[in-house]
Amino acid sequence: MMIEFTAPHEDEYRIARLRERLAGDDVAELGVQVEQRGTSVLLTGTVPTASRRDEILRLAREELAGLTVRADLVVACADAPDRWEELP
Repeated sequence: MMIEFTAPHEDEYRIARLRERLAGDDVAELGVQVEQRGTSVLLTGTVPTASRRDEILRLAREELAGLTVRADLVVACADAPDRWEELP
């Protein structure tokens, strides 16, 4: 018996592979969610730096070539404050 995979199943596999790569040792980014929405994929979450965001987007485009990749990734600023905070 031969099982044929349709494009949606292949897309699910590719999305799962991207999730594995994001959680892996090279990136180790667990704060990014990957959701399929119709024929596009949405990445959401918070990342520590702009370069990390760029790396995640590069991986997503590489892994999900042919799909529309949309991103709502926020870069968290973890720098020390440069002035005192005034409390009321």
